[in-house]
Amino acid sequence: MRTINDTLLRAAKGERTDYTPVWYMRQAGRSQPEYREIKQKYSLEEITMQPELCAYVTRLPVENYDVDAAILYKDIVTPLPGIGVDVKIKAGVGPVISNPIRSAADVEKLGEFNAKEHTPFVLDTIKMLTEEQLNVPLIGFGGAPFTLASYMIEGGPSKNYAKTKSFMVSEPQAWFLLMDKLSDMIIVDITAQVEAGAKAVQIFDSWVGALSVEDYRIFIKPIMTRIFGELRKLNVPLIQFGVGASHLVNEWHDLPIDVVGLDWRLPIREARAKGITKPVQGNLDPTLLLADWSVIEARAKDIIDQGLETPGHIFNLGHGVFPEVDPDVLKRLTAFIHDYSREQIATRK
Repeated sequence: MRTINDTLLRAAKGERTDYTPVWYMRQAGRSQPEYREIKQKYSLEEITMQPELCAYVTRLPVENYDVDAAILYKDIVTPLPGIGVDVKIKAGVGPVISNPIRSAADVEKLGEFNAKEHTPFVLDTIKMLTEEQLNVPLIGFGGAPFTLASYMIEGGPSKNYAKTKSFMVSEPQAWFLLMDKLSDMIIVDITAQVEAGAKAVQIFDSWVGALSVEDYRIFIKPIMTRIFGELRKLNVPLIQFGVGASHLVNEWHDLPIDVVGLDWRLPIREARAKGITKPVQGNLDPTLLLADWSVIEARAKDIIDQGLETPGHIFNLGHGVFPEVDPDVLKRLTAFIHDYSREQIATRK
């Protein structure tokens, strides 16, 4: 039986821990030289479809940085081909879809997702990591329906999500059918990840911050309530995260989740003042990793101090690691978070 450092899992449940646990979004790959060497030979899709290679990329930051969790290396669009979406991840662009959704008929054509049939390589990677390689929890993840729908309707990344929002309000029946189909896919995908060994789950609603609170309540919140309600049955911590969505954190807090993810725009103390009582994750501005160490340390210290005011804080960035970040900075930051938080907690006992 492998011994797992469960500090992050306990923090996600709001329990007191000996130190503040930390992991970084997009820690797998991006700035690591070993990853860049691999990327010269293989695309993201090719890496994810080779379990041994994917497991190596996933566990690399745990070995290099000593973080308290691994995040599975894959993309949020990985399951989409299984339901009939023709998606390719283009370097420097992101997911590009050649058969975008334009009508209710397009939505009706979408099929059902089967994890064992459509993404067996993901499950093999998870089993390899959790049964043989990791001494920290593996976080499984998926994209939320709005963010996935935005790619499917826009045909790729967007700055204003105009087509998506227009479809949402103009074709509500088709929209909710699309939401149902994506919800089914997400529930099946995440359930399979947890059954394969993932010990926590993060749902990325990366672009939902483009919606107003009113539209979120009408077009998204019922869908997310259903998804998280089903995933609760898995009995693993559930994390919700989005970018530029500070106005939605109280809506997220209502969902049956364990952890509210914060980007860098909303300080932890302000989130608590807004009524966020659940554990929180975040939230150093990732651009600051390019600043002098004195700046990084001061900002990290402030975030840790705010997080320690209430049990249940997981240190993270407000979004993902940039490719330009020096891996040694992440290693140094991880050690600082562990050491400083441990000292602060010890003095408060």
